[in-house]
Amino acid sequence: MSKTLLGIGAHYDDCVFGIPGIMLQAVRKHYRVVILSVIGDYTNWPPVKGHEKELLEGTAQVSKEYGAEMRYLKYASHRFDVTAETKRAVAEVVAEVRPDVAFMMWPHDTHHDHEVAATLGKVALQHGDRLLEKGPFKAPNSIYTFDNGPRHTIGFEPDTFVDVTADWPAALDWLGRFMALVRNKPYDRKSPDGAQRAKEALAAYRGQTCGVRYAEAVRSANVHPRDIL
Repeated sequence: MSKTLLGIGAHYDDCVFGIPGIMLQAVRKHYRVVILSVIGDYTNWPPVKGHEKELLEGTAQVSKEYGAEMRYLKYASHRFDVTAETKRAVAEVVAEVRPDVAFMMWPHDTHHDHEVAATLGKVALQHGDRLLEKGPFKAPNSIYTFDNGPRHTIGFEPDTFVDVTADWPAALDWLGRFMALVRNKPYDRKSPDGAQRAKEALAAYRGQTCGVRYAEAVRSANVHPRDIL
């Protein structure tokens, strides 16, 4: 049976900024790839005022084209916290999706939405069975944290590097198409968005660290022994 990857972020673009290359690799290896964004209500976010629904529908459609399922919860930015309700909401998705490998946000961040989503992801992925009253719960075999790049993530030191060079053009386009949806304009590959430029700089830096052109770096959240010989 094919395996499943689940990425959990706060906003529509967190996973597509943090781990697009990894997700595309998983798609090529016939994984089911699911992206969960805790924030699904953008009515209080000025950049998409008037086309909030189009953002949700558009990002879901774009992600489908790249082989991923996009899911949103009902919460709005800065209007959710770590509560029994929100922990249960994320745990219910984990229980349904049954991921083999999962990615969640690094918990130390300048953006409070990211910090809350990181905690919700950690609790749901590692202890979801204690939040739900019914049905079996399958915890992922592997859990990794990812960073959200410059100006957000604080003190992130990765221990796992993934060469994403082969999937880099598609990864950058995926992010760029999301940014175009925010601006409500057609995507122009020749005019990269600021988020794309930041992601490229970060991926190139991670690549230099491990000796490839572009890489994504994550940190294992559940340490376990590995055969290295």
